[in-house]
Amino acid sequence: MSTSSLPGTTTTTPRTWTNPGRSFLFFLGFAAIGAAMAQLVPAVLTLSLKATLIDPVGATTTVSIVTGVSALCALVAFPAFGRLSDRTTGRLGRRRPYLLLAAALFALGALGMLAGTSTLTLTLAGIVTAIGLTSATVVITAVIPDQFAPDRRGPASAVVGLSLPVGVVIGLFVAQLVSPNLPAMILLPAAIAVAGCVLFAVVLKDPRLHKADRPAFGWRDLLGTFWLNPVRHANFSWAWLSRFLLFLGVAAVQAYQAFYLMVVLHFPPAEVAGAVFLSTLVLTAAALIFAPVAAKASDRLGRRKPFVIASAAIFAAGLVLAAVADSFPFFLAAIAVVGLGQGVYFAVDIALVTEVLPDPANPAKDLGLMNIANNLPGSVVPAVAPAVLSIGATAAMPQNFPALFLLGAAAAAVGAVLILPIRGVR
Repeated sequence: MSTSSLPGTTTTTPRTWTNPGRSFLFFLGFAAIGAAMAQLVPAVLTLSLKATLIDPVGATTTVSIVTGVSALCALVAFPAFGRLSDRTTGRLGRRRPYLLLAAALFALGALGMLAGTSTLTLTLAGIVTAIGLTSATVVITAVIPDQFAPDRRGPASAVVGLSLPVGVVIGLFVAQLVSPNLPAMILLPAAIAVAGCVLFAVVLKDPRLHKADRPAFGWRDLLGTFWLNPVRHANFSWAWLSRFLLFLGVAAVQAYQAFYLMVVLHFPPAEVAGAVFLSTLVLTAAALIFAPVAAKASDRLGRRKPFVIASAAIFAAGLVLAAVADSFPFFLAAIAVVGLGQGVYFAVDIALVTEVLPDPANPAKDLGLMNIANNLPGSVVPAVAPAVLSIGATAAMPQNFPALFLLGAAAAAVGAVLILPIRGVR
């Protein structure tokens, strides 16, 4: 299988996959985790601290503006950078220039946040960092179909899929090591991201795309950068919608876990940060234990769909357990189930997606569209949350956080079902 080209591809598709080994996976993971740290540590911690220093009264508004505008820019940049990467013909290859660009943007974004003195300057820094994440993610996901044969993509998919939860844990741990030194808390995660991107650029064997092999590009292709016909590309569309629904559940946990602990489990505000870190650690540990096993088993059995369906169902079950938790130990047990499902899903679903790409010869653009499914829920959930939280609200519980978790569980369950219509993948 690794010595033949994919059906329907052009001459830009490698005729032989290199299937690189563990050292490649290490540097791939380093770059992916570093990129996650550069984006998520500010989102979770340092942006709030910086905004509070600038304007204690309006800090929450500042954070909302920065995160909202940055997320919108990232949604546009993902497919655009993917299209650019697929068409890049320089000596450095199709992917390497965007790793180096990401490194530069991570550095500029961190310096901008450090020097920022207003909502405007923090927003500009957030946009730069978000585009840096986009540039890095385009490469990190595209190298999987570039470098690995379809039956060898499980471990690489697991490495990339787990980079977000692992990046959060490591990033927050690093930030706590240098706390309360805010400049160090801002710069150190960004420095790790820069190092990860540069090192991966050095080790990546990225064949040069010759101009004669560059994909054609016209007005229809410009529109296709941001949209695909869901009927013509049904398999990709089902996979996109399934991932979007699963990430609705992920966003519900990430965005509202702290409030849930305070409102439902009555944690004092001073103790919430430690509780969130512990639950994140439990989730990540569960994911790390089961995801690599699932990735290898998926490769060996030549099956993706059963793993993705089962993991989404397990994730949904974990959210249901979290919604009915009446103690913190019960909540941690539920989060462990969420982590198991999330880890296996992240590990195998990327591999599944790479097998339903509309244009396997030029995967970065379509993977950019798929990355919208990861990021759009971060904007959708806060938009619908106020209405959901008001359902069945009482004086004793003015915000119904269990309802939000149950909605996330229902979305994940539907996402599991939507894997079934995908054809051509076992």
